[in-house]
Amino acid sequence: MPLHFELVTPAKLVRSEDVHMVVVPGTEGEFGVLQGHAPFMSTIADGALKVYKTENGAPEEIRIVGGFAEVGDAGLTVLAEHVEG
Repeated sequence: MPLHFELVTPAKLVRSEDVHMVVVPGTEGEFGVLQGHAPFMSTIADGALKVYKTENGAPEEIRIVGGFAEVGDAGLTVLAEHVEG
């Protein structure tokens, strides 16, 4: 089953899609999120989100600045202060 992923800034919804996995640059270290992950929240460090669209695919990197990540029943939502590019 795919993971629903949303990337949001204060200005707009940047991305909303179903993916295989997302690796998030948390302030306590990187963490990966797959479908079915336990619910939690984390602050985000400046860095690159790695979005894996398929299980064996190469990741797409999205540079983000600060914010929060929330994993819940609806999937992963990343609330970034700024998305570069």
